[in-house]
Order: sequence, then structure tokens, then C-alpha cells
Amino acid sequence: MKSCWLTQEKKSSCILFLSGWSMDSIPFQMIPVIDHDLLLVYDYRQTEPAPIIKLIEKYDSLYLVAWSMGVWVAGKIFSEYQDLFTSSIAINGTLAPIDDQFGIPVKAFDTMINDFSPAVLDEFYRDMFNQQDQAQQFFNNRPGRSPESILSELQTLRHLYSEHGPGEDIFDRKIVGSRDKIFPARSQLRCWGGKKYCERIQAAYFPFYDWSSWDLITGKGFQDS
Repeated sequence: MKSCWLTQEKKSSCILFLSGWSMDSIPFQMIPVIDHDLLLVYDYRQTEPAPIIKLIEKYDSLYLVAWSMGVWVAGKIFSEYQDLFTSSIAINGTLAPIDDQFGIPVKAFDTMINDFSPAVLDEFYRDMFNQQDQAQQFFNNRPGRSPESILSELQTLRHLYSEHGPGEDIFDRKIVGSRDKIFPARSQLRCWGGKKYCERIQAAYFPFYDWSSWDLITGKGFQDS
């Protein structure tokens, strides 16, 4: 894993954000952070948690926010560190991310690997949104990684999931976007045990441009959709 500080101002509280496949810090840099430091984690071609824990264990309050494939990664590598977190939040991801019932259908995931190209990646990025202005905002701030590194990460995630299986449920909040085209809402709801265990929001797969700040994500201000 790679990490970078989106903000580090010696706050007493920190958000640890496990992003999704193909990401880096660039798409998230314009989202304000008010009351927290924020450490972003990306590129899951290796998943050793110790270096990340060293960076965050000093904080008085620590919020784990995991999105997409980051939900599964968090469930695999942070289960023994649950006591560190004030709250652990899953957003538009599941514990079984490559699964016909609980995640992205297996055939669709494998087709993404086999047919991968810059054009396919652009199509994936467009599918992350249901608002054209937000999609354009993302493309104006798209990750700076090479297509080769992004494909390698996708292949690694496929191998790791095949080898290790579903992650553990370490999350006390599960946020489900009703308009998610990548992780279907119905699959997310099945994973978490039904609607009563989730916070449903009217959002696409990439919901971060809907929110005025990272601080909202750690709060309780979401409305059911």
C-alpha cells in the first residue's frame, strides 16, 4: 500500500481513508478537511498494515473510512486493530467484492482484467458517476498513475481475494449508494444483512463530491434514500 497525507496539521483526530482500486490522492485533494488530519491509502499491490498503523496510532480519535475495494482490504488487514478506531465506516463496498451475490459479478471483474485498456478505464471512471459535472470534475483531477500500475493492482486484488476470501466485518456504519453502478446497492445490502443495518443515500459509486467536507462523512448527517 501507498499512503499520503491530504492534510496533516497536528489535529487530535485523524481520518484514515482506504480508497478504491486505481486511485491516488489527486481526485480527493479539493474536498475540505476541517477538524481532522487525513491519511489516504491507495494501491493495494501489497497490504502490510504495520507502516500505516505507525502513522496513525498516536491520535486521540481515529476514524476508518473505507470505500470500494478498500472495504475488503480494511476487513482483511485491520481486524486486529479494531480497538484503535473511534468509528469504522464502509462506503459502497463489501466484504466479498468479487462475488455474484455480494459484490461485483465475477465475470464482470474478470472481463475488466482481460479487456483492460485506457479506454476501458475511462468507461469505468464515467460509470462512477450519475452527474456529468461531477464526472468532469473527476476527469479534471484524475489519478496520475500509469495504466500498467492500475492493471497490476487489479490483477493483484483478484489473486488476493481468490487466495484469502471475504474480509471481516469491522464496520459499525455501512453507507450504501442507491445509484451505484459498480457495487450494486442490492449486493451491498445482502452483504450487510439488509436495509436496517445500512445508511442508504442517493448517491453513485463515487459519492465524495456530494459532500461539503470530509467531516460530514464522520458525522451522522446522512438521510435514507
